[in-house]
Amino acid sequence: MKFFTFSENTKKLLSLPVIVAALGYFVDIYDLLLFGIVRVPSLIDLGMDVDKAGTLILNFQMVGLLLGGILWGIYGDKKGRLSVLFGSIIVYSLANIACGFLPQIPLSDKVWVYAILRFIAGVGLAGELGAGITLVAESLPKELRAKGTSIVAGFGLLGAVVAQLTVEWAGSWTIAYFIGGGMGLALLVLRIGVVESGLYQNLQKENAVVKGNFLHFFTNKKRFIKYLKCIAIGLPTWFCIGILAVMANQFAPFLGIESVNPGKAIMWAYIGISIGDFASGFISHFLKSRKKAIFFMMLFTLLGVILLLYGPTKNENMYYFYCTWLGLGTGYWAMFVTVAAEQFGTNIRSTATTTVPNMVRGLLPLMLIGFDFLKVDLGVIMAASIVGVLAFGLGMYATLTIEETHDKDLDFID
Repeated sequence: MKFFTFSENTKKLLSLPVIVAALGYFVDIYDLLLFGIVRVPSLIDLGMDVDKAGTLILNFQMVGLLLGGILWGIYGDKKGRLSVLFGSIIVYSLANIACGFLPQIPLSDKVWVYAILRFIAGVGLAGELGAGITLVAESLPKELRAKGTSIVAGFGLLGAVVAQLTVEWAGSWTIAYFIGGGMGLALLVLRIGVVESGLYQNLQKENAVVKGNFLHFFTNKKRFIKYLKCIAIGLPTWFCIGILAVMANQFAPFLGIESVNPGKAIMWAYIGISIGDFASGFISHFLKSRKKAIFFMMLFTLLGVILLLYGPTKNENMYYFYCTWLGLGTGYWAMFVTVAAEQFGTNIRSTATTTVPNMVRGLLPLMLIGFDFLKVDLGVIMAASIVGVLAFGLGMYATLTIEETHDKDLDFID
């Protein structure tokens, strides 16, 4: 006797590629945000300067994401989406386990060891989202793409929440690293049953087509501008996370707040992002437009930034409230990555979808450099405002001028 019946569309949205991609992104986000969450306690335990060493190590991780995005993106177009899903998770899982052993390393100054491990983790983490979104986008019919990628990102982003709760439950940042690495290795078993996308399998038969050429984005003006616009759309997301959430403790005294826990700021932001990502696909489907969905959510985010920096943010809980607000707005992350996947042909789609979000992450060090430089003379509020104006200005312009890809057929090459 059947108690539940699912429509064909629901079965496709709950297919193995979607489930495995969602679980993979969950582990990816857990490990990606874990350093931001344990930054203060881990650096204190290791005898490091929280601000200077913390910024250095975070920058190493983000540069790793930038380089890893290029490497995994090319590999995904040359060798297949599944090869990236297997390879990347092994790299970042082992790197995170190694981070858990940092207290046992017999060195007095472990700053560079920590930085190198986070760089390696960043390289591994770079491949997960792009490969997963590419596989899902190519496996689902066009009318379900937005919903499918929203499920992947919406569920995956809950990894940040679990990371914060794990640190609180375990009471130890080292155990949190071990758990993250262990989850990644366990996920490898689930991935055995996933098959490659049909579009990529068909492309493999075309020997004359050049696949995974990163320079392809720079050899044609129209394609290059389109690539830059894809990156610009994502800039407000990492401005909100990398500066307003990760560096939340720096804003507290200037807002008249006794203290703000960056780990909790990240957690509340990602609760909002997860909800926003689930919603973004349905908003896009309802509006029949990727661009409108992203632009409206970007405006909502900008309002939240203004209220956080200049509104009545006078206590710790209000700061977390606004972090949740910013998360809801920047929940267009899944839609932004989907747009990148839909802009380019099957022969460079993995390269585009993997490099674009990691280019955004990799630009965080530049935003942090600008923020750190400006705050010396202008203070953190004005410094964040200037960086935010640049990030949102570029993001909005790119969103309004990029090609609409709602219901676009992905069976083409560049």
